[in-house]
Amino acid sequence: MSEEAPDVLEGQPCPMCHAKTLTLMESERDVPYFGKVYLFSMNCASCKYHLADVETESENPPVKYALDISSEEDMKIRVVKSSQATVKLPHIATITPGSAASGYVTNVEGILNRVRHQIESARDAEDDDPEAKKKAKSLLKKITKIQCGHEKQKLIIDDPSGNSAIISDKAEKSELK
Repeated sequence: MSEEAPDVLEGQPCPMCHAKTLTLMESERDVPYFGKVYLFSMNCASCKYHLADVETESENPPVKYALDISSEEDMKIRVVKSSQATVKLPHIATITPGSAASGYVTNVEGILNRVRHQIESARDAEDDDPEAKKKAKSLLKKITKIQCGHEKQKLIIDDPSGNSAIISDKAEKSELK
């Protein structure tokens, strides 16, 4: 995956705290078997505001990708997720787009690690709910089994912007309805 040095603009006003400590970054990447993508990010040194997105070079129709994760090798499959995409791991979690949603280029393992982190954060916030902690523990075990190739799982990405992809011959691509 080739990558150019990012264009960086520092000292911009933050849309949240208005301090002139926002750094804007834009970079271009050529993702094999997918094409050129543009990565955008904003990071504020004062209030820690962060926003990131990814867009494709060409305009694409709304898309749905589905992947049956069945082995440890599947952890390496490249994933491009825009800020408008919904990521679904049925019976585990759904990551929906919102005002704080980010776009990124990662792999299946990276998606599972993000979900793991969300579950751990939710578990740690539940001080006095033993049932919620038990459910979180069960989900975390399931994610570990998936990452080790001991349990199968479907990964679904729905993107109305068409800027997302699962780059693998194993992935099923269809029109988002």
